[in-house]
Amino acid sequence: MTTTLATRVAALCEAGRLAGPGPFAETVLGHLGVVLPEGPSAVALADGLTLAYAHPAVTRVGPVGTSGEDAALRVSGTLPRVPYGATSTVLVLTEGPGGPVLFPVDPARTTAVPGTNLAGEPRDTLHLHDYAVAADDVHPLTPAELAEAGLRAALARAALIAGAAERCVELTVRHTTTRAQFGRPLSHFQAVKQEEARLIEESALVRAAVDAAAHELSLVGVAAAKAQASASVAEIARIAHQLHGAIGFTELSELRFATTRLWSWRDEDGDESYWTALLGRAALAADDVWALLAV
Repeated sequence: MTTTLATRVAALCEAGRLAGPGPFAETVLGHLGVVLPEGPSAVALADGLTLAYAHPAVTRVGPVGTSGEDAALRVSGTLPRVPYGATSTVLVLTEGPGGPVLFPVDPARTTAVPGTNLAGEPRDTLHLHDYAVAADDVHPLTPAELAEAGLRAALARAALIAGAAERCVELTVRHTTTRAQFGRPLSHFQAVKQEEARLIEESALVRAAVDAAAHELSLVGVAAAKAQASASVAEIARIAHQLHGAIGFTELSELRFATTRLWSWRDEDGDESYWTALLGRAALAADDVWALLAV
């Protein structure tokens, strides 16, 4: 049975809600037709690498190195902050000497510098020094496929944010319902009700944008979803922690697992400033802005 993008996005929302460790967002790249390696895999959309043919072809047209006897590559450069990069096969998508390509990188053959995001999730930096990629491991992509991979990565991150936001709502409603103050539950106070309603509204707004983008992948849909998801993080985390009080900031609080991920994922795969700028440029270039907004 074919797994639709909407189904994958729904699964990622649930992964975000459960705060499970692992590179779940990388599952959205199955559409590229590349057989994923066994075991964990991570994805790096790279734009700062130096790639050259390992076996340059000698031709009378153009400078040396513009073509190769085969697709084998030599790669140098840095892959910064790759999710689970030091413990996974890293699938690199980038511009090659002959066009966009995808190829795997074994972290054991790189210089790996461990790192984490605010939530403690691995974000490892890999340094490649004349890294050899066999011809059979180089998969050519079209420019459209490379661009689509970036959209899918952003949508995946937005879906994780949507799930974590829903978890904030669940935990906050449970806390305000069960914790009493001045002889009655917190949820009975008008000020608490108002903030709780704003929290639910922000979470629903993110999920609606993500679900809309999952039905038909497009620049406008994904840009709107990731921009909304990243922009809502501050308000969602603020309200959830405010209604939990000091309890929410403790090391063992369930809320911390959701909000630290929200703060981390907000900037990954493009923050709200990046995606709103793309939306603005798309609107300026559109002949019919209303049609663009109504997609």
